[in-house]
Amino acid sequence: MSVHASAPTRIDLAGGTLDIWPLYLLHEGVQTINAAITVRAECELSPRPEGGLHVVAADTGATADVAHWSALDGRPELRLVTRILRHFRPDGLAVRTRSEAPLGAGLAGSSALNIALCAALTRWRGERIEREALIDLALNLEAQAIAVPTGAQDYRPAAYGGVAALELGPAGVRRVPLAVDTAALEARMVLVYTGQSRDSGINNWEVTKRRIDGDPSLASLFDELRDVAAGMRRALEANGWDDVARHLRAEWALRKRLAAGVTTDVLEGLIRQGLDAGAEAAKVCGAGGGGCVLFLTPPDARDGVRRALVGGGGRLLPCRIDAEGLRVTAD
Repeated sequence: MSVHASAPTRIDLAGGTLDIWPLYLLHEGVQTINAAITVRAECELSPRPEGGLHVVAADTGATADVAHWSALDGRPELRLVTRILRHFRPDGLAVRTRSEAPLGAGLAGSSALNIALCAALTRWRGERIEREALIDLALNLEAQAIAVPTGAQDYRPAAYGGVAALELGPAGVRRVPLAVDTAALEARMVLVYTGQSRDSGINNWEVTKRRIDGDPSLASLFDELRDVAAGMRRALEANGWDDVARHLRAEWALRKRLAAGVTTDVLEGLIRQGLDAGAEAAKVCGAGGGGCVLFLTPPDARDGVRRALVGGGGRLLPCRIDAEGLRVTAD
């Protein structure tokens, strides 16, 4: 039997970072707003008659060939895949992974791959797992792999697809699908990779520690980010695109105040080029420091914005909203 699984990455629209435990317990009414996109991470499992494990990461070229799962090491380029395989302990298996998202894109590519690989290995063992249990497993394994807390938002677009709000509080995480005109959103989206990779663990962990230590300016800033997320949700549900752009601008202005490394000269230059070409708003995806930038543009300005960003050294990532979420097939 062979198993193939894939899951979408995501764009985060508002409320990010607050989805990290215990930050969302320190503020009332926290939610994050995100959307799954058709930039996928995938894995394929196939039998290996000679036993052991053979792992190939097609994106980086990293490989591992071991006689037993316990011999897998912790090299950085296979760190997450290794942690997942050491949890499932398979034998006689070839594993191949690939992501359509560039390395360090800020699109939660590692979380999408995590969901896909955990689901594939569960199917390989002939078992079933509910999506929320799958999310809990993936979140905990990734935290073990990167040795810092992970946020709750990245796994749900991968598992469910669509546009959603994640409401976070003492009772846990509640995903609420949003009735958004996805065609209208797609007509306004431009996603571009800066060429600068980034590390989500660095910015997020720095901010988390400061908030737990009681930084009063950060507490106030998180309240503002929470309020922008609530406004973004209302604007999306009303298909109020001027308000969506306004809240995206506000989100990025606040996010840049979280930590010094959130923005860079390269990011600011690329964003300025897009805005000068007619975009209405932009923000960096994920924790910042590099990766991808999401632009919102009037539909009739979209082509001009795309040309300006390519001319400025950006790499366009064509995508749509992914309504499907996790896919697993076996043959």
